[in-house]
Amino acid sequence: MTVVIAFVPKPAGWAALSAGIEEAQRRGEPVHVVNVSRGDQLVDPGYASPEELQELRSRLELSGLGFTLDHHVGEDTAAEAVVEAAHTVDASVIVIGIRHRSATGKFLFGSDAQRILLAAPCPVLAVKAAGDD
Repeated sequence: MTVVIAFVPKPAGWAALSAGIEEAQRRGEPVHVVNVSRGDQLVDPGYASPEELQELRSRLELSGLGFTLDHHVGEDTAAEAVVEAAHTVDASVIVIGIRHRSATGKFLFGSDAQRILLAAPCPVLAVKAAGDD
């Protein structure tokens, strides 16, 4: 089994990475990190830059865990990619970062977190970044 981490290079994403690493260490499992874009990765703020990818890899290497990184541009939304990865790697848990959003923001942009929660084939651990109250 594997811990799947939905990663975006924002405070909630870094919090998800930390929590996912801790959960994988507790379970003795590897991690599979998903960071994908469905559009133009040059303007997608959720798609990690080369520098952010290097930081991500460094943190994963320091953890001592086995890991795989799914970083690509494709047709799926981030939520679809995370749920698909959970099925593929037989995830024991999915770790996601969440943040406060206005009602208008939720209405206009939907919620990847909600989509993952509803479609996940396993438990989902939702974490907030420090200070996001």
